[in-house]
Amino acid sequence: MDFSLLSFEQIRLICVVYISAITPMFLIPYLYVKKTIPNWSLHIYILFFLICAFGWELWFNYGLLNGDNVNIRRADILNSFLPIHFNWLLNSLADSGTICLGGLYLALKISNNDTKVLYKWNWNFFFVLLAVFIAQNLFVEMYLYHDQLSIGKSLSWAPFSPFGSDLNPILFRLNDRSISLQSQIPWIIMTPLFYKYLIYYLNKNNV
Repeated sequence: MDFSLLSFEQIRLICVVYISAITPMFLIPYLYVKKTIPNWSLHIYILFFLICAFGWELWFNYGLLNGDNVNIRRADILNSFLPIHFNWLLNSLADSGTICLGGLYLALKISNNDTKVLYKWNWNFFFVLLAVFIAQNLFVEMYLYHDQLSIGKSLSWAPFSPFGSDLNPILFRLNDRSISLQSQIPWIIMTPLFYKYLIYYLNKNNV
């Protein structure tokens, strides 16, 4: 692996992927043991790692159903630094840690740390959480994964992307980069699922 062959954008992508995946993997269990974060955090982290992995990351990664695998959709040099059999794992870890739990923390901060919204459905909080999840996904697509999600590179059907590439209109363009529906759907589905399950789990366990 020769770092001198990488562009600045590719180095940035690799760093962000590894940091966003590995940091929560160590930080969340540490904070859990230190009782710095709520005791439900580790359960949510593990559960939603699995949901993200089986909901879309494995499907998109390997192109399991009518899609191109990630090695086809990106520059060859990146395949050495982000191996295909490791790529889905990194993305799923980042999804559950940095995005789900990190996004929840940010949404609570925006909502003035009103934890009552975690025990009863609140539409205002839901839309804040949705905005946070979608905003991060747009950032990832525009500045990290724009090459592997560009027009002409087909994503697989996935349980959390049920329309597949058959119904995948371009939502908007910014300069030479485009945002399409298929890659936004997973987080549109994830947000109510994540929020509803969190309410259910906290109430069921009286935490």
